[in-house]
Amino acid sequence: MTSFDAIVIGGGHNGLTAATLLARSGRKVVLVEASDTLGGAARSYTFHPGYSSPGLAHIVNRLHPEVASALSLESGSEAAAPTVVLSPTGRHAVLRGGYGEAIDGVSEDEARRFQDLRGKLIFQAAILKRFLKRRPPEIGEMALADFATLAGAGLGLLRKGREESRDFLRMLLMNVADIADEYLTDDRLKALLAFDATLGIHLGPRSPTSLLGLYYRLTGEMHGVTGAQVVAGAGGRSAAAAFENAATRAGVAIRTGVQVSRIIADRGCASGVVLSTGETLEAGAIVSAIHPKATFLALTDAAEIGTGFRRAIGNIRSKGNVAKLDLALDRPPNFPGVAAADLRGRLVIARSIDHVEEAFNPAKYGAFSSDPVMEITLPSLGDPSLAPAGGCTLSALVEFAPYALADGWEKGKPAFQKIVLETLESYAPGLGVSIVATSLMTPLDMEARYNLPGGHWHHGELQADQLLVNRPVNAASGYATPLRGLYLASAGSHPGGGISGLPGLLAARQVLSEKRA
Repeated sequence: MTSFDAIVIGGGHNGLTAATLLARSGRKVVLVEASDTLGGAARSYTFHPGYSSPGLAHIVNRLHPEVASALSLESGSEAAAPTVVLSPTGRHAVLRGGYGEAIDGVSEDEARRFQDLRGKLIFQAAILKRFLKRRPPEIGEMALADFATLAGAGLGLLRKGREESRDFLRMLLMNVADIADEYLTDDRLKALLAFDATLGIHLGPRSPTSLLGLYYRLTGEMHGVTGAQVVAGAGGRSAAAAFENAATRAGVAIRTGVQVSRIIADRGCASGVVLSTGETLEAGAIVSAIHPKATFLALTDAAEIGTGFRRAIGNIRSKGNVAKLDLALDRPPNFPGVAAADLRGRLVIARSIDHVEEAFNPAKYGAFSSDPVMEITLPSLGDPSLAPAGGCTLSALVEFAPYALADGWEKGKPAFQKIVLETLESYAPGLGVSIVATSLMTPLDMEARYNLPGGHWHHGELQADQLLVNRPVNAASGYATPLRGLYLASAGSHPGGGISGLPGLLAARQVLSEKRA
């Protein structure tokens, strides 16, 4: 038996964040990762000889400045990547800066309307952001800092006046389609809002509360700019590698290619883990940075956590709805009407709100649309090491691809891939003949590759009933769990998914705040 002060399960960016901060506090920390490489869903992988993908997170737009500072992560100097909303006619709309600080390809009146809406959404998202960067309050046991956060949010609204306060309360649980229709007339801009609000979430733009998804996106920032984004790997820097380097510098002992088979617990207290090698590790604090369902339904003895808690964990809605496509190309694709410089940003295929809604509708019944919506990047343009000389990689997140496909993905995958490639060909003529290799991951594939129950990259739906004090469930919303000495630090914890590092940061702070740790 080997003893440590803390054991971290899972080497994704949140696990690496938690391990780094605990080690920097003077703890003796070991991190155990089942895969041979670190980074979780943000790690790159080779999908064809000479061609690599940056992973599921091909856009970075949430890295929290407190995390970057605490881990001494190098701050990149990349300019915010543009967003090109593709049009079948070649008349594309291009958003620049922090979520459309400037827009090309729309009328002056439409640009002004978008700026009005953008300002309102960013202000309202900032109210919610106050609650995302700290541990959620305990119902009935709110601390002084919790009241200060509430008071700060209230004062922020009051400064804007009664009308803005009423509008915030009116909009909070609305659907994104209604808000877009209130402000905008251009289908391309409305489609982008609808797409961004529903990406990775099992909702359509006309579903109640879907505006929350857009708020969540706009709580993110890059290099201090709200709503800004960079393409993963731009400048040859990997987000996963940056977190790994921070952990190594902090002195974290890293074990890869080894699984945790069981969390050791007795009389409601966790004290160590058993590895797939048979080795036992002991520690006063166990930090699980993997999916909450994997933690409690696969690694923990049911008798130690209680039936009610186990049932609540089992009820977490966590069925993925997005597929990931990687293409190896023998040359960069041509998207008519898109400037060469803008190909280094993201390209979105979504023609209108109705297009996004109609793409979602079949997913409610376990089917996929024949007219999907998607987000595209060309990662090798920013990081030439991802493709051979002259070649190019294309990465796409395709909505909506239900985890539980009615006909099964073994049968459905070839048909879905054909639809996706035909859709891409219609916007990038000649793409098909340049394809060297194709790799398509469904939510079922993501479940297997990343140990993600349900194949949901957020480790659970980002919907009103699974946020804040209910993430992942109320009894474990503050990172500590009913099993003393066991803590949660994955995207399944508050505040949620995306490469922010906040779940890892806040979980580590919780561990350090408790005397028993």
